[in-house]
Amino acid sequence: MTDPAPQSTPPQPQPGWQAPGQPSGPIGQPAQQPSAPPQPAPPAPQPQPGSGAHVQQQVPVRHDGTEPGFGPTPTPTAASEAAAVAAAPRVSEVQLTDADLQRSARIVQRMSAAFARKVVGQQALRTSIMTALVAGGHILLESVPGLAKSTAAGTLATAVQAEFRRIQCTPDLLPSDILGTQIYDAPNSRFVTQLGPVHANIVLLDEINRSSAKTQSAMLEAMQERQTSIGGTIYPLPEPFLVIATQNPIEQEGTYLLPEAQLDRFLIKEVLDYPNPSDEFEILRRIDTGVFDRDDHDPDPLTLDDVRFIQEASTKVFVADQVRQYLIAIVQATRDPATVINAEWARLVDYGASPRASIAFLQAARALALLQGRGYVIPEDIKQLSRRVLGHRVVLTFEADALEVTSWQIIDAIVAAIPTP
Repeated sequence: MTDPAPQSTPPQPQPGWQAPGQPSGPIGQPAQQPSAPPQPAPPAPQPQPGSGAHVQQQVPVRHDGTEPGFGPTPTPTAASEAAAVAAAPRVSEVQLTDADLQRSARIVQRMSAAFARKVVGQQALRTSIMTALVAGGHILLESVPGLAKSTAAGTLATAVQAEFRRIQCTPDLLPSDILGTQIYDAPNSRFVTQLGPVHANIVLLDEINRSSAKTQSAMLEAMQERQTSIGGTIYPLPEPFLVIATQNPIEQEGTYLLPEAQLDRFLIKEVLDYPNPSDEFEILRRIDTGVFDRDDHDPDPLTLDDVRFIQEASTKVFVADQVRQYLIAIVQATRDPATVINAEWARLVDYGASPRASIAFLQAARALALLQGRGYVIPEDIKQLSRRVLGHRVVLTFEADALEVTSWQIIDAIVAAIPTP
């Protein structure tokens, strides 16, 4: 008996495809093949390229029955692609267990307690910094001097035993002062890499708008890529990695304003206000009693593993499609505001938010929900974050500046005009 001629290996079906004669199965999963006794096949000559001979073999076909043939794998149809997306579980649909929520709540409670020991009031500052940390993003703080920005950053680093570095930005600050450089080791006749202060878990960039555009770009590149390149060698930044940048809005001499493309790299921006009289009274009382001078270390402090855990847990927070559509509607309205708000205000918007704003909304909303002890996002989370996520991403015209209309006013009008699901 003559052995069958070897058959060419058929192309492997891609998710969303079904081979002829195969039983139907879930998209993206191989169907169960019925067992059948092997049948002898007569020898078949292999067709030569360009001969036009038809090859009787198993080939992938689309769900609509069309045959793609050989060559590069064709793009699946829109229907099969949508079905494959629907069948695949989302990251947020991975179960967030009660144990995960309880451990996250304990971590949040202990971080909040550490803040309360050193920072009086400033609830918005506390919420924004912890949201940025849990979401894995970076935060830009804007306020006049003396509103506990540096204190908050150092307190957070101490609470989670993170490596903390503070960089005071000045016009003569060079990129190598932040990223690092190579130093010549004369006794050994070689160059030694000296890593800069950006290689830390929490980095405070104080008065970032005082550094030159070149230095700003180098720092923001490290924020985005989470790595630095020194002497042709790439050095990854530690995880977790959080940049807290500050800027002073009242002093503009000798400063370099951050362009919109660089502002967009920050997950959220928080504008701080003065403390109320009762909080300021408490500050004076704590100074008199020496509370701020005490080294109140937690006997059982949090660790970076706790931070990594809560960051991972935030990716599992459930977000309903209605909430996703709601945040997208808000972002879309910043690009075409005339569809939701009156024309007089709509013409004051020069540019709307990019898709990065939608991504930031999703990440920050999940983190905020987890900080509040929930495993799901509600529309109120989106409303609470709207100013922080969109305030630095919506660009207004010079006319708006002349009329003293702020981006917050435009955002509030848009949020108020869009129905809440």
